[in-house]
Amino acid sequence: MKRVLDRAQFALLAVAVAATIATHLPHLPAWLAPALALAIGLRVGWRRGHPGSVRAILRLPLAAALLVAVVGEYGNVFGRDPGSAFGCGLLALKLLETETPRDARVALAFCAFVLMSALLFEQGLPFTLLVGAVLILQVATLNRLEPAPLPGRQPLWRSLALAARLALVATPLALVGFVLVPRLGTPLWGSPGSDGLGRTGLADSMAPGQFNDLMLDDSPALRVTFDAALPPPSAQYFRTLVLSDFDGTTWTRVMSGLRHAPRPVQAGSGQRYDYRITLEPSRQRWLPALDVPVSVPAGAVLAGDDTLIANLPVTQPREYAVTSISGGRDVESLPGYLRQRLLRLPPDVGLRARALAAQWRAEAGNDAGVVERALALFRSDFSYTLSPPLLGRDSIDEFLFDTRSGFCEHYASAFVFLMRAAGIPARVATGYQGGWWSGAGGYLLVRQSDAHAWAEIWRDGVGWLRVDPTAAVAPQRIDLGARQVNDAPNWTQAGWVRALRNHVDLVNRWWTQGVVRFDALRQRALLSEFGISHNEHGDLLLMLAGALALLMLLATVWALHATRDRSGDALDRVWRRLRRDLARAGVASRDCDGPSTLWQRVRDIDAELARSLQPVIDAYARLRYGVARPDDGEVARLSLNARQWSRQRLQRRRLARCLQSVAAATGINTALHRGRS
Repeated sequence: MKRVLDRAQFALLAVAVAATIATHLPHLPAWLAPALALAIGLRVGWRRGHPGSVRAILRLPLAAALLVAVVGEYGNVFGRDPGSAFGCGLLALKLLETETPRDARVALAFCAFVLMSALLFEQGLPFTLLVGAVLILQVATLNRLEPAPLPGRQPLWRSLALAARLALVATPLALVGFVLVPRLGTPLWGSPGSDGLGRTGLADSMAPGQFNDLMLDDSPALRVTFDAALPPPSAQYFRTLVLSDFDGTTWTRVMSGLRHAPRPVQAGSGQRYDYRITLEPSRQRWLPALDVPVSVPAGAVLAGDDTLIANLPVTQPREYAVTSISGGRDVESLPGYLRQRLLRLPPDVGLRARALAAQWRAEAGNDAGVVERALALFRSDFSYTLSPPLLGRDSIDEFLFDTRSGFCEHYASAFVFLMRAAGIPARVATGYQGGWWSGAGGYLLVRQSDAHAWAEIWRDGVGWLRVDPTAAVAPQRIDLGARQVNDAPNWTQAGWVRALRNHVDLVNRWWTQGVVRFDALRQRALLSEFGISHNEHGDLLLMLAGALALLMLLATVWALHATRDRSGDALDRVWRRLRRDLARAGVASRDCDGPSTLWQRVRDIDAELARSLQPVIDAYARLRYGVARPDDGEVARLSLNARQWSRQRLQRRRLARCLQSVAAATGINTALHRGRS
């Protein structure tokens, strides 16, 4: 008769399927996740009252509807996103026909495949640990499908513990494969069409309130290591984008062409910084860099506005080295067409601001005076907040003369407008300012909440100058970092919380550098430390085969030894453990000794110890020789009693033997020392 899954087995299988699908939730269509959860729940509930698989007349239309829905959502079923969505749907529908252990094993194999595909979207350490936990659940479910050897199935935690032990045993094999499997030129998880990886950072436009969510996002954006000393906070401006066009509400980026060489800077001016950035996935092509880059990383170009642009979107952690000059003087002039663009303002917007700027120009007479008037205005009665009042169509006048509260994008936008109205070419720069120095890791951690906007103005004979109007309103934003002024809960600013986050990020950085970005170059460098300088694919495969053979040999020896220790039934294992504990306490015995003989040996050494051992010996003799088949419960109680007796009676005796051994060894060493003297 065909064996079918019992209710507990099927419920555990459904949990494993649901957990596997849950690893794909962040990128599944909004309609698919609830539909799959409903399908799994209905299947589990229906099977309780109606055993058997769902008929094909219902399964086939559901599979066809899933295919049509995925094609309607993505346009096809090929590619990472549609393929994973279709796979998750098929996995949930697999439960409709699952009824026997064979069906469940097939479903679990499909679960493992779908779980692996989740790593194509995210490879961070927390997510990898989550995938490992789901894998252990799948292996435990596979274990529960085996027939129970005795009446009464073991608790679920034993299956989970067994799965965890199997994962631990497989770790050396996984490490060997990770190190020796030939790598491509890009990291292992790089895959064609992976432009949806990562999270979106700074956009190529800026409007009031657009930075709000980003500045409350505490996830890492980039990590920076410097070849020399850490720059002061006033120099920690990582330019990412330059926005030149304004329509009254939104600043947008304009293509500024490409530079054939970095911007020429007057010799001896400015501070030089050599550093290396590890940028988290952003789905964008922008590469942040300090002030004026004078070197261009491989796989990137330098735009005319001195920003770095990658050839491809950053869909996985990217590391690049840059050299920048901060505060250097330009030796080139501003072209006429660019000057006109950087003075352009939308009509019928900011009329009061234009009048104020014209007044400043007439009173000050020079650019420096106009800049100082604008900064003085912001210092007067403006406030910094991440929850400013909403602005209408004329955002400039409303901000300057009505609301007078906002954060960096409000101040940068209004300042650049005032400068242009006063005849000074100006533009908005966005990027990141400041960060959190990790003394343990030796790097500057820049989070998304460190996103910032500031202004750049042109001065003839000097070049582009950075002016941060936010510093006039909230100087602590620049000196102490974004966490001091952003609207974050107070408990997150506690010293121990920041220290904990610092160490956690250190582990995440190690994971990114050592695992996610382990490509062919890093593999070659690692193997060279062990004297393997030539690691062609054929050599790597040969070493992999040798390592696997060695691991299999060690596993075979261990399995044979473990099998010998596990030979016999549960009573035999109790007896072997009791003899082993007595031998460690100084009571030796032979394999042929029976219960009474072993007890006599104990009595000859310690009569009191023998009296306490008598109930255990009597229980073993009765179960071994007095009944045809020992009761499982009585065997379990005997095992527990024997363990407790060993801990209570033999622990002190074993400690005394250890002290005697130490004393004897010390006496011998002392005698030898005296003899030499």
